[in-house]
Amino acid sequence: MDGDGSRLDRPRARRRSPLPRWDPEAFGKASERIARFLGTGRFIAWMTVFVALWLAWNILAPPRLRFDPFPFIFLTLMLSLQASYSAPLILLAQYRQADRDRVNLERDRKQNERSIADTEFLTREIAALRTGLGEVATRDWLRAQLEDLRREPDGGRTAPRAGGHGDPRPSEERDR
Repeated sequence: MDGDGSRLDRPRARRRSPLPRWDPEAFGKASERIARFLGTGRFIAWMTVFVALWLAWNILAPPRLRFDPFPFIFLTLMLSLQASYSAPLILLAQYRQADRDRVNLERDRKQNERSIADTEFLTREIAALRTGLGEVATRDWLRAQLEDLRREPDGGRTAPRAGGHGDPRPSEERDR
């Protein structure tokens, strides 16, 4: 029972496959390179040169050297074969790009959420600072108070002026 692979506490030995092994990532990268080339002007130029040479050879060469006479069936077959391979490669490249875009979108969304949270935090901090500054005597207010004290004949021991902010000293100091 041990040798036939029926034990559940051990993984099965890998079986050899008659099919070739391939790396999907490497295949995907190769398909993207091919798809990028198929979408360029260089490919169109090379394909135009290839077809022009094919047609020129099969029209202008001596009859015994022509390998694809007038209806150019072999050329049609070659172009169909090229199209049948390029379409799935382009689709594969598009799927891979869509997957990358989805990952980038998710990363951007998370970064955006962090930025919003940081902005909200900073907004709360600025509001707290503004509130705190509203309770602190400002430089202008202190100057006005000192100017008032300088002008008063009794040395500033009278009640604060109307419309002022009051005496910023604690009540214990004022009552002395």
